[in-house]
Amino acid sequence: MDSLSQPAQRKIIHIDMDSFYASVEQRDNSALRGKPVAVGGGPEGRGGVVATASYEARAFGVHSAMSSKRAQQLCPHLLFVYPRFAVYKEVSRQIREIFSRYTDLIEPLSLDEAYLDVSHDKLGIGSAIEIAKAIKAAIKEELNLTASAGVSINKFVAKVASNMNKPDGLTFIGPSKVEDFIGKLPVEKFHGVGKVTAEKMKIRGLHTGADLKKLTEAELVHLFGKSGRFFYKIVRGLDHRKVEPNQETKSIGAEDTFSFDLEELSEMKPELERIAQIVFQRMSLYRLYGRTLTVKIKFSDFKQITRSKSFAEEITTIEMVNEVSWSLLTAADLEGRKVRLLGVSVSNFNPAPEKGMLYQPRLFP
Repeated sequence: MDSLSQPAQRKIIHIDMDSFYASVEQRDNSALRGKPVAVGGGPEGRGGVVATASYEARAFGVHSAMSSKRAQQLCPHLLFVYPRFAVYKEVSRQIREIFSRYTDLIEPLSLDEAYLDVSHDKLGIGSAIEIAKAIKAAIKEELNLTASAGVSINKFVAKVASNMNKPDGLTFIGPSKVEDFIGKLPVEKFHGVGKVTAEKMKIRGLHTGADLKKLTEAELVHLFGKSGRFFYKIVRGLDHRKVEPNQETKSIGAEDTFSFDLEELSEMKPELERIAQIVFQRMSLYRLYGRTLTVKIKFSDFKQITRSKSFAEEITTIEMVNEVSWSLLTAADLEGRKVRLLGVSVSNFNPAPEKGMLYQPRLFP
């Protein structure tokens, strides 16, 4: 590690359940086991969106945030299962209870993943690897589900590591290996780097963490905005973010960066409706309905605007989410401008939810 090294070495575990919703459905229904399963709205009518796909479905290219119609095209024998959100929340509570046997420093990111700081674990085990093994074993034995774990000295590396040997994996990146690990990491594997940013990096000859490390902080900021500062530190193995339990989450949202810029409203409408449907699924999952809806628009020149509208009553239907999103988009001055990203979010909850109760990554992180 260089002179900017971590102030104190920590033991961080990132636990990520394997194909969580689909695995719960396969666990509870033997007829689904070993078969391609998609949890989410089916392809009938205008079609829904895939929330989670089983590993059998992923083999056909089916993934979360994909339209159900497209998923069925890729896998004609795909079995669609309507989400049972109350069940997933209860299983998530059981998983969190297992975490709490070892530490109180738990930062849930969603129902199916969390960071744990086990630098000073409750049972005095001392080894983060042994704790991760024990957690995985308890989840398997008590809940008949599998989880993958990443273990390292900070949140960034632990999260990347948890995705390396799925399903049912455990990957440890020790302190002396962190910079080398990040140096060899393809840029598309960096958490928070989407398809478009990854392509932008590759066009400039930036294919790995080692390539990014060659640039100064000023050069990275010039190319990637404030994210450049994050990249500058991460490629040096630096991530001082703490594991923070119970931090308030202020909105539910989703956004997508498109492979090609959109120029016509007729192109934007189905994409906006797809994103709005994902947001409403999340609202329904947590029974959280806000009074403010915001549309985010990012243009091809990377400038962005947001448009919001607030109501006296909560937004409680997909029709209202679609209608308000569309009215905000069409009211913006888009003439002659190319759109590379659209996003929808709902906020102004009452009462405010706790962090970890919401799942809202980019659609294609």
